[in-house]
Formats: sequence, C-alpha cells, structure tokens
Amino acid sequence: MKAKPLHHYDNDIRFYNSPNMKYKLDKSAHSVFALYYHLMIVVKYRRKALYPDDIRERLKDIVWDLSTELGIEVVAHEPAEDHYHLLFKATPKTNPVNAVNVIKGVSSRRLRQEFPATKDLLCENSFWSPSYFPCNIGAGKP
Repeated sequence: MKAKPLHHYDNDIRFYNSPNMKYKLDKSAHSVFALYYHLMIVVKYRRKALYPDDIRERLKDIVWDLSTELGIEVVAHEPAEDHYHLLFKATPKTNPVNAVNVIKGVSSRRLRQEFPATKDLLCENSFWSPSYFPCNIGAGKP
C-alpha cells in the first residue's frame, strides 16, 4: 500500500499518513521531524515482578514523571508481567540511549525501594535485564 502525501491542517501542522499510522510532523527552527521510538525492556531473568497492578501503575507514573525531564513525550506504554513496552516521541536533540538508561535506572531503584518484595524475586540488586530493544518507528519519506 502506497503512503499518502502530506496534508495541511490548522496552523500549518502537517500529518503524514502511512498505511498503519498517522504521524504528526513537529517542527523546530530548522527542521521538520517525526521521531517515534518503541522501547521494550525485560525484567531480570524474565521474573514476573510486574505481576501486581500497583507495581505496574507505579512504573507508568515513574516513566510519566521522567518524560518531561528527558524531553520525550509518552505516546503509549503498557507493562506486562515480565516486560515493559513504551512508545515515545522525541526531538532531534533527544539522546535515546540516555533516555533508556535513565528510565531503567530510576525505575529500577524506585520500584525496589517502594516494593521490597521484588528483591526476593530478583535475587540481585537490579530490576531490569541489562539488554533492551529500541526501535525507531519511522514515518518514511514525506
């Protein structure tokens, strides 16, 4: 299926329609961009540490609070029992690797402090696996 061309909307905001998703093109002084990232991080040893709803909700709150500091916009996020999916929007100045490291580090520390029972489940001093999966969700050519 061929992508549709750009369309103009109010205040000259442009949208790019791909076959599966509508992208809002943002702009700065010298660029137009649509940078979306899908991040997946896994609990250490794939343990079911995110099973209780209160831990899942707290994880969402932590990431939401960090988003402003990191210069990202949370589009969607959903924790599962043993992993976490995050779709976020960034600017060209955003450092995605730094954003991932901050999200993993801060959320790990806060979840282990606020939910001490997770320490028994994970056996070590880390909540997340050292690996992660970032994927750029590109809008294609405008």
